[in-house]
Amino acid sequence: MEPILLYGFPAGSSMGLVAALEWLGKPYRLCRVDMLGEMRDPSYARINPRHETPAFITDDGRVLSETMAIAGWLEARDDERRISFDPRSPEADRMHQLMGFVNTGFTAAFSPLWVALEMETPNPALQSMLREWGREQVIERHDKLEDMLGDGAFLLGERPTLADALLIGIARWLEFHEVADKQRWPGLAALRQRLEEDPAVKYATALENGQMLSGSGACMGHVTLQEVIERYGVEQAEPA
Repeated sequence: MEPILLYGFPAGSSMGLVAALEWLGKPYRLCRVDMLGEMRDPSYARINPRHETPAFITDDGRVLSETMAIAGWLEARDDERRISFDPRSPEADRMHQLMGFVNTGFTAAFSPLWVALEMETPNPALQSMLREWGREQVIERHDKLEDMLGDGAFLLGERPTLADALLIGIARWLEFHEVADKQRWPGLAALRQRLEEDPAVKYATALENGQMLSGSGACMGHVTLQEVIERYGVEQAEPA
């Protein structure tokens, strides 16, 4: 069977993994998940008890969660090294370093902003503090990533890799949370523009927005979340 990526909308970090699957070019399927509705339903815990996306059904029917685990699965199957490098090469080490930075500190910097936005009971003073703290953290992480950029068109040279996939799913949160003008970081702004103009990223963004377009041909279609849960979900133990 083809693996299935469960990707979230709106503005899910998993958008970048859809682009990575397109770059990889091997058959896969998708499952579109409403993070404000379906993902919060108790039944979703059968796929991911933490009620998060992305989630991934491997080609042998196992459920994987966490972006880095899914990226590692894709890397191990990238026989033609279209989105990665020889695992013992300096380029692979550099890619893993950048992926780790993006997936940890860079992504986590937005957490206070998400908490402030999604607070069920409004608390203006706390929300204001969270937004101020979050903006400071996001700006600091952008400063550091700007300094880490090389001279290539993408994070690791002249072609996009898994590191770029992880970045592009998160980078647009800068505008979503109105933190700062992206031109404050000219290197990152140019990188983002190149990625946003890439056909795979355009395809992934369109899918996220509900436009069912045809991409490279690697995607074999969408599967409903109900079908994924019923076929691959793990039954949850009843509370004692």
